[in-house]
Amino acid sequence: MGVSLSKAAQWTTFSPDASKLKSTPTNEALLKEILTFVEQIGSQHPQEADFTFEAPLQWRTTVVTSDLKSDYHIRDSTAWSHETDSREAPPLLTPFTVRVRSLGQLSMLIQAAEDKKLEEVQACLEGNRDFLVKILGPRIASQLLEDGAYADVESLKEDVKDEASEIKARLVALRLFCCPSLKSESLMLVEMDFLQFCSEGDDRLLKSVRYTSDFEFWNGCRAPPWRQAQGEICYVVIESVDTGSLNVTCCTAGVFLNGVGGPGALFISNSRKEFILNSAAGVTLWLLLFHTYIMYIHSVTCRLRDCCSFRKTSSKATLAELSSETSSESEEEEERPEHQPESDFYLSSEFLQIKKLVKYLKKGDQKVTLLMLCCMLDLDLTQDSCNLAIRDEGGLQFLLNLLDTNEDKCKIGALKILIRMSRCVPIQRSMEDMLGVRSLVNNLDSEVTKVKALAAETIANVANFPRARRTVRQSGGIEKLIKLLDCFLKSQKKSDHLENMEAARCGALALWSCSRSTKNKKAICSAGGIPLLGCLLTSSLESMLIPVVGTLQECASEESSRITIQSKDIIKNLVKNLRSNCTDLQIQCSMALFKCAEDTETRDLVRKYKGLKPLVELLNNTNNKELLAAATGAIWKCSISIENVLIFQNDKVLESLAGLLTAQPEEVLINVAGALTEFLQVPANKAVIRKCDGIKPMIQLLLSTNQALLVNVTKAISACATDRENMKIIDELDGISLLWSLLQNPNPEVQASAAWAICPCIGNSKDAMRTVLSFQGFGRIPDLLMSTNNEVLASICAVIAKLAKYKNILATLTDLGIVSLLTKLTNTVRKLRHHLSDAICHCCQFANNTAAFGEAGAVEPLVRYMKSEDILVRQSATMALFQLSWDPNNNLTMLSRGAVKVSCV
Repeated sequence: MGVSLSKAAQWTTFSPDASKLKSTPTNEALLKEILTFVEQIGSQHPQEADFTFEAPLQWRTTVVTSDLKSDYHIRDSTAWSHETDSREAPPLLTPFTVRVRSLGQLSMLIQAAEDKKLEEVQACLEGNRDFLVKILGPRIASQLLEDGAYADVESLKEDVKDEASEIKARLVALRLFCCPSLKSESLMLVEMDFLQFCSEGDDRLLKSVRYTSDFEFWNGCRAPPWRQAQGEICYVVIESVDTGSLNVTCCTAGVFLNGVGGPGALFISNSRKEFILNSAAGVTLWLLLFHTYIMYIHSVTCRLRDCCSFRKTSSKATLAELSSETSSESEEEEERPEHQPESDFYLSSEFLQIKKLVKYLKKGDQKVTLLMLCCMLDLDLTQDSCNLAIRDEGGLQFLLNLLDTNEDKCKIGALKILIRMSRCVPIQRSMEDMLGVRSLVNNLDSEVTKVKALAAETIANVANFPRARRTVRQSGGIEKLIKLLDCFLKSQKKSDHLENMEAARCGALALWSCSRSTKNKKAICSAGGIPLLGCLLTSSLESMLIPVVGTLQECASEESSRITIQSKDIIKNLVKNLRSNCTDLQIQCSMALFKCAEDTETRDLVRKYKGLKPLVELLNNTNNKELLAAATGAIWKCSISIENVLIFQNDKVLESLAGLLTAQPEEVLINVAGALTEFLQVPANKAVIRKCDGIKPMIQLLLSTNQALLVNVTKAISACATDRENMKIIDELDGISLLWSLLQNPNPEVQASAAWAICPCIGNSKDAMRTVLSFQGFGRIPDLLMSTNNEVLASICAVIAKLAKYKNILATLTDLGIVSLLTKLTNTVRKLRHHLSDAICHCCQFANNTAAFGEAGAVEPLVRYMKSEDILVRQSATMALFQLSWDPNNNLTMLSRGAVKVSCV
């Protein structure tokens, strides 16, 4: 059965694990036949069943010791068989692993598997691809694998001398290794399909290829039963174009030309088949087949080349279309390199089957078309190779053409196939290139509800890249998908309810895919999709709720959608579904709240509907990182309101968040750090974070390279540093130096947040002078004062105000030209005025800086600051003018600009 099984069984070829059996009807039939043989071996052939293998068969099993009966010696999770053999056998069953040394043991173990017998047989075959060697030994196995050696069982019996070898011969006689269904029938079918392929078309090389008998036995053979016993499978008549007919016998030993043999025969062999032909006709047929093979490979290459040129042409056409629209979604993602099937696939039975199906699909009438569509549904459309083969043979284009017909049955069949094919990324792009997305959108207007549902589900699969989503919107697909939701909500008849519900579910799936583009989000909102989605939230069907909430959370990034969500009482249903047992639904609801809670009204509604408690409970799902990220994000945004923080404190959320600062993905850490920043606005929580050892992991996160994480962590550390006890820990962990190093980060947000965090660290450090002197590279400050980011400028001005209290540092900053740089900023935006005035005030306390500021023109803008409505700006400007007034020339400038009048007011 070794070679025969490797030919008849269908093994995976494109997956990372190539030692697995495919899930096909052929393999299932093989497994059932092997199972029947193993189950009957003990009762029908007891001596052969007790024969000890040369080496044990070993595989991973689902059978446990509790499944075994009294025929075993069991200790803990290990079991031994009571049967003895000629060798000292190891344990039969250990946790997750089984070893058997005879067919009898194998039969008993399979019986113990009960309803998982087929799975055990499959695991045995997959774990022992070389079982022929393990059972019979390498000598006999190698001879069985050679050129027909030992094909005759009697010759095998004559070759053996001892009892063990005789039993091995009887095992072969039992057809364990030559079982009819495990011979070469499937291989012969592939070869026949290939020869028939050579006899098609105007430039065919063979006139005809046919069987001598149309009757096919249950095992796939066409030879009479008494000839099957000799290993024969079928008889074929091959008529070439330029020679006569050739009568061929196909058997387990190879392919033979009838009536030819002896010393004049030509023997041709390769890894898959053998031919014994005479010197003239044999060479002619072999060269004919070789030439046909070359022509076949050439045709495949031409198809691939044509396909590539088609894609290039269509991409040029779409560039003109894209240029007519400017949108945030116009950045087309990089074209992924398309995975082409391996060359072996074009010689496989699957490809030949696909070729024949597509051929009949194109040429048949309506009945044949429906039949071929049903046959295509039996293909393994989860494999990219099959999908690409269907496309390259023209099957995809034909399926899309069926969508433009008036035959609803053909449409339904084509859509069922397209749904499965559209999960393949290259097929998605090909469907868009072939204008298939427009056809799908047009079918959303069909009068048949099932057609609309299937079309919407296909759109959900295809709309995974911007160009397809754009086509859906431009073809009016958004409005049509929303109409599917409305039809379900307005449906009155119970008979139509289920169909309309399925159509609405598929419509929600399609909207979910389309809502990843900004313009589509706005289109959904303007078309009235948000209220309809909110109505569907009352459904109890999880498969409906997940895409509905998914669409809502995608649209919630738009302010107009958030306003609608608040006004339509959708938050209440989102909070309700947080208590669902469906993890995916909890994730989508948490994500929706995360985006909606940007607004104060939403945070109040979450608290009103008691949604904070369910969010806290989700923190216990530490194994589900996606759910944990969504929950922590929602908690972060909700904690912006101090009222929510007080409720969270009662549930010890701060302690839970502190425990999530280590061994978590960055998505979780970003949200945790953001939430801690809000929690630490409450003074009492600063002691709590210290007691639960949350400061050290935050300092360690400063070494991260994730920009968003660095921003949130520095903000959290800034809040911690306002407490002197916390500042001691930060100082011990060298946190200030790490913050200072972040000023070198190219991201302006990181620069600003790090600078803001440095300010309280300097102010609350026990040995502030030592801390400041430990800073390296003050030359970075002038560079940051030339930034175009206002937040960076404001934060650096605040840092300068802190550093300027130390004369040595102020002297260094003065030498770096800090006076002129600060003066240039006095005529910029209002956001800088408070901290800029404060920085100028403290810089005036060194040498001639007071006069230098006056000469640079800093006095007049500061006088204008006195008119500001912001009391903090007026206060800092007054202090700065006070310091500048020590220079007489500055006093004259103040008087001339009306500083005295302003101060009196």
